Amino acid sequence: MNMAQLVVRNLSDALVKALKQRAAKHNRSAEQEHREILESALRGPKRKTLASVLASMPNVGKDEDFVRQQTDSR
Repeated sequence: MNMAQLVVRNLSDALVKALKQRAAKHNRSAEQEHREILESALRGPKRKTLASVLASMPNVGKDEDFVRQQTDSR
């Protein structure tokens, strides 16, 4: 697979230092950290499945607590 290269110029020393510190915290090179940051920023949030959303819902009562009561004579 052919991979493109990207050169980023005119970064402040403080920004480069922050990138290197973040990379060290994640046990990665600054270049790999840069790739990870770009990928996470551009790929967007990962969609959750309906099953995982439903499974994450807290237990807030019994089914009977949510039964709709008829209030008119229909």
